[in-house]
Amino acid sequence: MIYIADSAVFIMGKDIDPSTIVTVSSVVKELRSHEASMRFELAQENGARVESVDYVLKQRVIEAAGSTRDSEELSATDIDILAKALEYGKDAVLLTDDYAVQNTASVLGIRVMPVVQKKIRDVLEWEKECFGCRRRFPTGNICPVCGSQLNKKRKRKI
Repeated sequence: MIYIADSAVFIMGKDIDPSTIVTVSSVVKELRSHEASMRFELAQENGARVESVDYVLKQRVIEAAGSTRDSEELSATDIDILAKALEYGKDAVLLTDDYAVQNTASVLGIRVMPVVQKKIRDVLEWEKECFGCRRRFPTGNICPVCGSQLNKKRKRKI
């Protein structure tokens, strides 16, 4: 089994055999604390690997995130780790606490294990609702009708 590690693995200190850990360079760049950097360095000394990400797989992740409307929530690092997990397929488990990442992973058929948070129960599709007029829109931050703030709302379970 290969574990694809999000930064939470090194920030929170998940106890996983380092030789089974794969991550991406953008995760390493997110490690700001001394403790997280040390955990990563120790894991790397014991077999954890940093690998590049396939562009075509990143595009598949972006398309899947668009279908659930999680794309506004996902960072470039989130897309990278999802693409890496997609590359390893059924041999991989993605370690993350990020709910948007878990939601997109579920749509892509990627197995997920949370680091310290609870795992999501349902795969959700999101939309935006206007704070002022209550109209709903697929994307955006400002209502095109009244100019009020748009807030993320659950549209339905998938």
